[in-house]
Amino acid sequence: MKTVPTSTKVELINRLSESGLTAIEVTSFVSPKWVPQMSDHSEVLQKIKRWPGVTYSALTPNMKGFQGAVQAGAQEVAIFGAASESFSRKNINCSIQESLQRFEEVVGAAKGHNMRVRGYVSCVLGCPYEGNIDPAKVAEVSKKMFDMGCYEISLGDTIGVGTPGEMVTMLNTVTAHVPVQHLAVHCHDTYGQALANIYAALQLGVCVVDSSIAGLGGCPYAKGASGNVATEDVVYMMDGLGIKTGVNLQKLIEAGKFISRELSRQNNSKVAQARTSKL
Repeated sequence: MKTVPTSTKVELINRLSESGLTAIEVTSFVSPKWVPQMSDHSEVLQKIKRWPGVTYSALTPNMKGFQGAVQAGAQEVAIFGAASESFSRKNINCSIQESLQRFEEVVGAAKGHNMRVRGYVSCVLGCPYEGNIDPAKVAEVSKKMFDMGCYEISLGDTIGVGTPGEMVTMLNTVTAHVPVQHLAVHCHDTYGQALANIYAALQLGVCVVDSSIAGLGGCPYAKGASGNVATEDVVYMMDGLGIKTGVNLQKLIEAGKFISRELSRQNNSKVAQARTSKL
């Protein structure tokens, strides 16, 4: 697997900052032993140009990761759990209950630093090991993370199998326990359903959408899962809906073209593909 140079990561983050995005998850403070591609996490956070009004966050699975993120200057941290017992054990090597106990320590430490904590729940619409996931389980894990102090819960369709109907059912279940203004959606596009799922979530009052430039990403513990929905495609849809994001679509497209060239891979944004073919 190719390791991306630190300078390329820094350049990408700087380009995303210039586009008008107000929240950028920069890196992940996971163990270099398990994810060597992230071993430069501190260096990346310290070298980026910080724009006013932009929050730069990092994933922190445990206290060691949290301490590293604080030292590197992260403004916000995120913890990541799952609604699937099997996925939790594969992804973070512990049960759901054990993960929640770890997270409580991180959230408590973050409060001491006046830092906000965001919570991710993976596999909310399906799991590569267990198949369908009961929405009640999603609601249970989401409520526990919200109650422990996460200001926002991001509900992730990690393997991209969900459909709008399933998204509606899951959200109706979760919003009975967590206020919708504290929810976000995180949709992978494996089956081409991401934008439709996001639109369904918007209709129910969700106002925060996770996305990835050029549709980058995936999950090493979810074989076959494609990247998160492309930021360019989400912004294009939002523009069409008359929702003001403050994001410059052309600058996003340029950032996506840059990182796709650097990685020698196809740009997975449909909008970028269409705009590029016109040139």
